[in-house]
Amino acid sequence: MKAARREEGIRKVLVASGVRMDLAQRSPAYMSQLVRHHVGGHLKVAPEHADPDVLRLMKKPGIDDFEAFARSFARLSAEAGKRQFLVPYFIAGHPGSDLDAMIHLAQFLKRTGYRPEQVQDFIPGPFDIATAMYYTGLDPMTGKPVHVARTATERRLQRALLQFYKPENYADVRRALEQAGRTDLVGGGPECLIPSRAPKVPGARGTAGGYRPHRKTARRRPRQQ
Repeated sequence: MKAARREEGIRKVLVASGVRMDLAQRSPAYMSQLVRHHVGGHLKVAPEHADPDVLRLMKKPGIDDFEAFARSFARLSAEAGKRQFLVPYFIAGHPGSDLDAMIHLAQFLKRTGYRPEQVQDFIPGPFDIATAMYYTGLDPMTGKPVHVARTATERRLQRALLQFYKPENYADVRRALEQAGRTDLVGGGPECLIPSRAPKVPGARGTAGGYRPHRKTARRRPRQQ
């Protein structure tokens, strides 16, 4: 990165994604160089999940590792006098992830205030351990069974939990919480994911204007002959 900054005619070299957060934290010098000179306002990172069992199957470090990286990133950005943000990437439907695991992830998002606008459904690809788990239902390293979300309904519920804060996901999130026996997360408490009553969805049927008999500006429709 230092060499790139010394190249004549090169004004800026930005890192948008692909940082191994666990390795980056082993080098304070690397973290300082990255945050001070090579982030263009947003840095995409991939904690992917918060449930420890799912992260183990992904061969990824625990969510504490991501939180430590986020703290270092925020501190170094402040020291550099820059407003910079992490854009974390999470996935739904990964082998090993059931509704309980996704609720764990949703609780993490609620606690930390992250609201992912773009989420990814797991798609099996070639030469991937996760693909082997998806098709066999087994962890190839241990031979033990793993949960696989195969139905369109469960995949939709898992995806909705990632964006539990969106009004249009209310029904699916509530259904997921009821199926998992976690109705304690429905209500007005600080730990709750959704309120007791469904919020209004902008643009939903019934919200459009029209004749209302008690409005001062109401206009009656002409009677059909």
